[in-house]
Amino acid sequence: MTLCIEQLTVGPLDVNCYIIADEITKDALCIDPGGDVDDIIEVIKNNDLKLKYIVNTHGHFDHIGGNEMLKQKTGARLAIHKDDAALLKDAIEQAAFFGIKSKNSPEPDILLKHGDALKLGNMDVKIIHTPGHTKGGICLFIPAPAGCKQGNDTLFTGDTLFADSVGRSDLPGGSFGELISSIKDKLMAFSNDVKVYPGHGPATTIGEERENNSFLRD
Repeated sequence: MTLCIEQLTVGPLDVNCYIIADEITKDALCIDPGGDVDDIIEVIKNNDLKLKYIVNTHGHFDHIGGNEMLKQKTGARLAIHKDDAALLKDAIEQAAFFGIKSKNSPEPDILLKHGDALKLGNMDVKIIHTPGHTKGGICLFIPAPAGCKQGNDTLFTGDTLFADSVGRSDLPGGSFGELISSIKDKLMAFSNDVKVYPGHGPATTIGEERENNSFLRD
């Protein structure tokens, strides 16, 4: 069993959208389809993948803009943390605040909570509730599959943790205290070699952030 990760930069605010698949079963999951759905579909088709889930790390418009079209074209089930489900109905209003047009998302099929796991082929994608950017922000953790040449556990952090930075906490539902606690108590519990794929910007590792991220210094 091996893990396949494809990254695209999508939507009006350059969101990192990830397509994760078990290369043996071809079962796949899409994280944060913020837009450019045709590009996402192309990756799915070119790799002969079966999209089972669409997962939003949180409910902000730039991360959910492609939910409706991707769900229609693939039949995948939409999942978001229960505390952010209401935000799916507010994307138009959220985007207007930034002078951007968007559309609301369909209702979720799955309401996630901390400790849940989504089955993807022979892998378990583990849900970590990390409030602070929004009330229902989550990260997704995937242990390195046996025989994986990359050898690293992977962590998809949405807008919770970035390379040398953290998510903003000044929008409705945000809390800087909660955000830092989420990162320190939950994400920094992982080992240094865990690969971190954030919602914007370059990839990093837990070790790099532990050492260099000024927001995490006491």
